Amino acid sequence: MNLPEISIKRPSIILVLFIILTLGGIFSYSLLGYELIPKMETNTISIQTVYPGASPSEVENTVTKKIENAVSSMENVKKIESKSFESLSLVTITLNTGADVNYLMTDAQRKINAIVSQLPDDAKTPSLNKFSLDDVPIMNISVTSKMSEKELYDLLDKKIQPIFSRVNGVAQVTMVGGQEKEIQVNIHPEKLEGYGLSIAQVQQVIAASNLDFPTGNAKTREKQTIIRLMGKIGSVEEMRRLPITTPSGMMIRLGDIADIQDGEKDVEKIARINQKNTILLQVTKQSDANAVEVSEAIKNTIKTVEKDYEKQGIKLEIANDTTDYTLNAANNVIFDLFLAIVLVGFIMLFFLHSLRNAVITMV
Repeated sequence: MNLPEISIKRPSIILVLFIILTLGGIFSYSLLGYELIPKMETNTISIQTVYPGASPSEVENTVTKKIENAVSSMENVKKIESKSFESLSLVTITLNTGADVNYLMTDAQRKINAIVSQLPDDAKTPSLNKFSLDDVPIMNISVTSKMSEKELYDLLDKKIQPIFSRVNGVAQVTMVGGQEKEIQVNIHPEKLEGYGLSIAQVQQVIAASNLDFPTGNAKTREKQTIIRLMGKIGSVEEMRRLPITTPSGMMIRLGDIADIQDGEKDVEKIARINQKNTILLQVTKQSDANAVEVSEAIKNTIKTVEKDYEKQGIKLEIANDTTDYTLNAANNVIFDLFLAIVLVGFIMLFFLHSLRNAVITMV
């Protein structure tokens, strides 16, 4: 018995199969994620190295050329471009089409690690990056408040930003703009010289006293306890009382040789919305997350945060949401699909003069 014969003699089986396929299609459609641009991997690796205070020619001779020589032996390299700026080296590696970017990224990192010791002492560790569309924020949130910029920045950094970071599907939340607090240490050269100390020695003492990292764990039969060294300097007074040993063995305090005060970091990025300064929260989703679902979760979190921090006058406004364009594009596709189905039905009805045939064709 062939398929046409089964369809004629047992139409109920065919009807059940079509119903199952239809329901399965509807269910699968509900699980589909929305992406405005399909996933794609670029074939470019960039290597950035910061060398504070160095001129472009010095950066080129002591950093850029050494990095170029190190990565020139890599496989599947199409071309290597480099630019040397004041205090910055930028090397861009373009790979051949079809090359394994992740493998070559690891290979480049290994080659860079081999020549790090040859770079100037003041140069920072080279940073390797590959561009990915997943690194582009899906939403920018503008934050304003009745608080001062420093107070607002601290509140966002310590309380509000972690709330958004814990939203399901969020990979990273980056803050742009605002005034970040810092403890400023202004050393008196004559006092420093009088005690026989150098700037480098003072820097070393401050760095060694400002540590916060895990040191291991202690296990018993009942439980396991994580041990952490908590040495972060949290106030100006703590910084003033920081002990320093002079070459003669005398113990002094940092406050004896320096003026210490609360200050603000130099502003590197400024965010403005409607001609007013603001702080932006840039939300980046995880690579496998549904952008639309993450956006909805963020919007719900915004309502919760505004309610919880109503006394501080916190206002969060969505400055940009890329999922709006995604939904518009998806809705346009669905509209065009239904329009095509209806037009096919009308054409069949016009030529065949049979409503039954037109409906069958549309289905």
